[in-house]
Amino acid sequence: MIKSSYSVLGVMSGTSLDGIDVAHLHFSKEDHWNFSIQTAQTFPYTSEWKDILSSLHTATKKELEIQNTRYTSLLGETILGFIQSNGISDLDAVCSHGHTILHEPDKGVTLQIGNLEELATHLNQVVVCDFRSQDVARGGQGAPLVPIGDALLFSEYDACLNLGGFANGSYSQNSKVIAYDLCAVNTVLNFLASKKGLSYDSGGKLAQSGTLVSAFYTDLEALSFYQKTSPKSLGIEWVHATIYPLLEKYKQHSVADLIHTYTFHVSQEIGRNFSEGQSVLVTGGGAKNTYLTQLLKAHCRARLHIPEESIVDFKEALVFGFLGILRLRNEVNCLASVTGVSQNHSSGIIFYP
Repeated sequence: MIKSSYSVLGVMSGTSLDGIDVAHLHFSKEDHWNFSIQTAQTFPYTSEWKDILSSLHTATKKELEIQNTRYTSLLGETILGFIQSNGISDLDAVCSHGHTILHEPDKGVTLQIGNLEELATHLNQVVVCDFRSQDVARGGQGAPLVPIGDALLFSEYDACLNLGGFANGSYSQNSKVIAYDLCAVNTVLNFLASKKGLSYDSGGKLAQSGTLVSAFYTDLEALSFYQKTSPKSLGIEWVHATIYPLLEKYKQHSVADLIHTYTFHVSQEIGRNFSEGQSVLVTGGGAKNTYLTQLLKAHCRARLHIPEESIVDFKEALVFGFLGILRLRNEVNCLASVTGVSQNHSSGIIFYP
């Protein structure tokens, strides 16, 4: 589908479990790609869905199939409600990431639920989805996928940093895009905040009230993932196997001290990955964590730029809308230099109603 302009929905659900992000997007191509976010909304998960999604990585194959069908229905109802309430018509496609349940690419495993053909039928729209599995099947990491969008939509910055459930960064080096996951962020911070009855640590106030637990900090700094070279990516399984046991080890300390230590740690770990003078676009829910961003500015030699709120909140939905367009055009949307696959390719499944 080669056109000069497109109207699509970008749909994203991240590991921080904030909810389903839906964005109505316009793209046009002249000598370069331009975009605009027409309207966007986050649909929070119920407590039931938060519980299901946070534990589904341990489910049986049968339970996964059941919840995949249920989640596809939830996506369909959510997206259709968004279309109807905003009077949206003449869409070229709905481009949906789904929700990642399993991601262990070194074992050839990745699963994003909500990517069933029934979604296209429910919406009566062309749906582009399941962006990661093809790359993993070819031996790649299947992540991060956002860097092609960083390169083509945000080229005025030297690098991009997303602070979501996980932090990931991207930049160009010798005419190649380099990108990888850096560390777990909101998957851990939100888990700790929940112990105080909070959905998240608003502004980092809880973290700022604590003090450093030196032994916990030392253990975090020694995690082997940080020593790996790219391509590399993280999944929720890594958090459960690596971070949660450390939190259990130091459970005698207050939540404030643990979240302070973890926030301090990730600010340093992220800062090490950017160079002096780089102009870095910072987005994702963590960009609203004032204490985290203050620490990042102290520990990072780059110049950090936090954009308008719509970009902070919906950049990943924006980029997955763009990835869907590239797939419809059969153009590269998955980079070998990022995922470690043998060659660039156009990834994603297209379903027709």
